[in-house]
Amino acid sequence: MTDLNISPAELMIINAARMLKDGDTVFVGVGQPNLACNLAKRTHAPNLVMIYEAGVIGAEPARLPLSIGDPTLVSGALSVVSMYDIFTNYLQRGNVDVGFLGGAQIDRYGNINATLIGSDYAHPKVRLPGSGGSQEIAAWANRCYVMTPHQKRRFPEKCDFTTSAGFLDGKGGREKAGLRGKGPVAVVTDIGILEPDGTGELALTALHPGKTAQEAIENTGWPLKVAADLRTTEPVTEKELRILREELDPTGIYLKGG
Repeated sequence: MTDLNISPAELMIINAARMLKDGDTVFVGVGQPNLACNLAKRTHAPNLVMIYEAGVIGAEPARLPLSIGDPTLVSGALSVVSMYDIFTNYLQRGNVDVGFLGGAQIDRYGNINATLIGSDYAHPKVRLPGSGGSQEIAAWANRCYVMTPHQKRRFPEKCDFTTSAGFLDGKGGREKAGLRGKGPVAVVTDIGILEPDGTGELALTALHPGKTAQEAIENTGWPLKVAADLRTTEPVTEKELRILREELDPTGIYLKGG
């Protein structure tokens, strides 16, 4: 296939989109997860039901939404309810199949930090945006996907702060804390895909074409396990890239420099 000059952001978005199943109900976040969900709906998952935090259910946006409250989400939607209803009557009751998450740090057991960098909460090195709805999504969505560039600073052995629960301290940690959802079933990076093993620890299970396991190991803050049956993801197609670049984000709002 001709070299498509695929950026790291495009590689993550396309591979994350492929994980969604037709008919899934997905809690959509802004930014790259937004692109992934809308790409899936325009390709292999036309019956994807997209829920946005502001209260929109079954969104059919004519263009890329710029926020969770963008007016384009309302036109053609199945329903518009309060934010309270979205979290209580849909998410907490188990009516959301998938939550898409991201963060500044993701640790060995899939816990996510979007709050601060540093050990001192009152005086951190960097103050981050915080949870938003991600804490609830991580706790109650039936399964979660995480997207982030594969960099060592983003994959410490233990997060500086736990904003959203993965498997906490390992297998059984979620159940002890009373969390119903399955937690992060996959972390999509620009190198490959990480999935939890039997202990709840993230392990490398797939590589994108041209990437190596050594790259993933060198960019992870703990001794990364590599699956014996390590697979290679399918190459990005021209159709996926065209929809992403020309239809969903033609001005490069989220793709520029990615």
